[in-house]
Amino acid sequence: MPALMPIPKNVTFVTFDVYGTLIDWETGIYDAFAKEAARDGIEIERDVLLALFHEISREVEAGSYELYAEVLRRTVVEIAKRLEWPLEPSRAGFLPDSVQRWKPFKESNIQLQKLAKKHKLGLLSNIDDKLLGQTRRHIPTDFDLVVTAQQVRSYKPDLAHFVECARRMGTKKGWVHVASSYYHDVAPCLKQRVPVIWVNRNKEPLDTSQKKPTAEVPNLREAAKLLGVS
Repeated sequence: MPALMPIPKNVTFVTFDVYGTLIDWETGIYDAFAKEAARDGIEIERDVLLALFHEISREVEAGSYELYAEVLRRTVVEIAKRLEWPLEPSRAGFLPDSVQRWKPFKESNIQLQKLAKKHKLGLLSNIDDKLLGQTRRHIPTDFDLVVTAQQVRSYKPDLAHFVECARRMGTKKGWVHVASSYYHDVAPCLKQRVPVIWVNRNKEPLDTSQKKPTAEVPNLREAAKLLGVS
């Protein structure tokens, strides 16, 4: 059965989620937690930590808007409670402070440079402008459009990022979004009828209630191939 929204024959604009898609944030998050917990003689299991991080950060984002740095701090405090780690809330800044050290996946910059020769590129991210600026030091590509949670005062999967992106582009024609989070990006793209390539690095299965994305790939290199870049 063909995708409900196939990749356009003439792709003009490709947008990306940043963290998890271009940046290996799970490693960055774990490394930051492991280093801070070691100060207290505590070891944290990576899988346990990341499951808690994704659950709690979504809960925090669902509340009234606040800067992503604060979302990260509040997430740290709640994770520490769940793990019975007696962390002083004043130390919770270690996580937003670590964002500047989160590195791109090995293929990210190579594929972005190739794609930039053929298409306009954009970023749609659940972050604030300051922290994104720190991340972009690791990504030399120039982007034609950037929409952050701070700019729209909203977190994906709310539709504000995608509505604002379409407004700035002036059309949805020829637009493809590339992202690793089904929850934050694929689901809202399907609602907005925006073709979406799901970079499913962790091989997450879909349940019967979840609609299929336009395409599913294991990494950014395979996504670039679908966009005509090899």
